[in-house]
Amino acid sequence: MAAKLLATPGLRRLVAAALPHDGVLVLNYHRVGNSSHSRYDRGLWSASAEGFDAQVGFLKHNCDIIGLDDIADALRRPNGRYVAITFDDGYLDNHDIALPVLRHHRVPAAFFIATGFIDRNLLPWWDAIAMQVRESASAALDLSPWIPGPIILGQHREAVIRRILAIYKDLPSGQTVPFRARLADETGLEAPETVEGQWMDWDMVRALARAGMTIGGHTVNHPILSSLALDDQRAEIEGCALRLREELGIDMTHFAYPVGGPTAFDNETMRLLGAAGVAQAFSFYGGVARASSAPLDLQRVPVSEDTGQDLFRAMVQLPQMFCRHLAA
Repeated sequence: MAAKLLATPGLRRLVAAALPHDGVLVLNYHRVGNSSHSRYDRGLWSASAEGFDAQVGFLKHNCDIIGLDDIADALRRPNGRYVAITFDDGYLDNHDIALPVLRHHRVPAAFFIATGFIDRNLLPWWDAIAMQVRESASAALDLSPWIPGPIILGQHREAVIRRILAIYKDLPSGQTVPFRARLADETGLEAPETVEGQWMDWDMVRALARAGMTIGGHTVNHPILSSLALDDQRAEIEGCALRLREELGIDMTHFAYPVGGPTAFDNETMRLLGAAGVAQAFSFYGGVARASSAPLDLQRVPVSEDTGQDLFRAMVQLPQMFCRHLAA
């Protein structure tokens, strides 16, 4: 409702001028394109191709779009309207759809790569869970004790997928395997280990880098790092850094936490990142990155298909009012 009231550009600018604007708004995208026919997690789509083009055009004309290497300097300047664009995971549409838009507008972005997906075409757990629930012939699922009571599928499978994914993200690492096994039994579907046509390959990632985009790390297999033993966290971080160095010849100085909520990483995770040479790490629970933010916990705001152009513009021009609402 508030975004609708502020849809008039003049009113939005008036309110924006009255509120102090400091820090860097770091936007987080995952996928761009048409989600309507996907077998997988449709919640990963951030915008259509046309919507993304409109968003980048709006940002270019109303903000200073900066790269990750410019964030530290921007945080020392109190009066700018700074925005950074980031993508997570390494989906194929990042190269095929997002990159041409970014090049057309001549703006920078950063892409955080889960190297195991690129190396082995792995089907990630969120896409596997979405596919199993979406395509199951079962009328209901029994996922107790994790989710009490029968889960009726019916015509509300998208809502069921969102609920199951939210539960899965909070599971201790020792419970993820039995949960996935129960889900396979209940849906009657085994998820394949790999998938074709889902991820970029390394030549595409190199094309992003040649176009001036920043490439950062996102672990090897996209686990929730805080759920892992210390040695396993180290292997995910150092393994990702190694593959980026081997394939791109770069050091991993930028990193995004998988899932990225407040409980998805901990002090040990940040210590390991610092030891690996990471200068900036990005979370995913809303808010604006400010001078007071820890360099290894720079906040980002999600962009989703549900955001809409009115809310997107309000979020960009009035992040103090709208960014935490979006992340909630």
